[in-house]
Amino acid sequence: MTSLVTSVATMSRRKQITWGIVLVYVAGLIGFGIAFGIHSHQNNSFNIVSPYQLTTWLHLVGPLNLNKGVLYLLVTAVLTVGVLWWVARRMEMRPNRVQTAVEWGYDLTMRLTNDSMDRRMARKWFPLVFTLFVFVLVTNLLGYIPLPVNTADKIHLAGVGLPSFQIYAADTNVALPLVLAFGVFVAYNVEGLRAHGFSGYLKSLVPGGVGGGMLLFLFPLEIISHFLRLLSLTIRLWANLLAGHLLIDFMAGDMAVLMGMPVVGWFTLPIGVAIYLFECVLIAGLQAFIFAILTTIYLGGAVGSH
Repeated sequence: MTSLVTSVATMSRRKQITWGIVLVYVAGLIGFGIAFGIHSHQNNSFNIVSPYQLTTWLHLVGPLNLNKGVLYLLVTAVLTVGVLWWVARRMEMRPNRVQTAVEWGYDLTMRLTNDSMDRRMARKWFPLVFTLFVFVLVTNLLGYIPLPVNTADKIHLAGVGLPSFQIYAADTNVALPLVLAFGVFVAYNVEGLRAHGFSGYLKSLVPGGVGGGMLLFLFPLEIISHFLRLLSLTIRLWANLLAGHLLIDFMAGDMAVLMGMPVVGWFTLPIGVAIYLFECVLIAGLQAFIFAILTTIYLGGAVGSH
């Protein structure tokens, strides 16, 4: 016993914390097994997607309603404008972390626009690309902060039903990615029509030198693929965020609820934490970057020719 205490005392702080987490996890796993056993019962009343359905909290006017999707969208807009305004008013030679992050995003989107467009186009469309990048990034990051917005599964405390905590992103609702993608779709088509005219823009969709029967084959495919860009922009952002959130929920406890085995939730919790860290560290920024770079590619390609 004395040697064990001595060996623990000589461990580095990091190793002590790591072993402490492992011991707590194993003890919890054993405790859940003893308290609840390993028997299971199927839960047919729980719906894993119900927290992502939009429930109207308040009817405003006409078709306008307040729900958690609208709330997250408003919070994202306020944070986006507020952070950029705050940084712009407090620019320093030795920037803090927030200013450094904003300047990094500024430089990144500036390089994207300059690489895909000429100088005139880059100056014109850089504000849109930068705004889309920051807006999607803030939306994604906000979606990994647990907030009490789940009114579908309430917590009953002292006889009062309170919304439970949930991770939710506005772009897990397909409407938001669709609106953003449609705005990009309209923007680059309008730019292409201005640059080439109607007939010239249609001709620019087909690679140069193609004619005859091959043109009759390729032209419909190019038109279809052109409209598929709208779907690809939408689905890529929406499906990645929704799938990631569902997977985190599933591993962090939903599987245990569905199976009726609490011990399973404790067993899969580390996997859920790992997926959570992967999603909020990598996927949130990656999806914002992909949306921004595709926007620049589509805008630059609209005024060019094959």
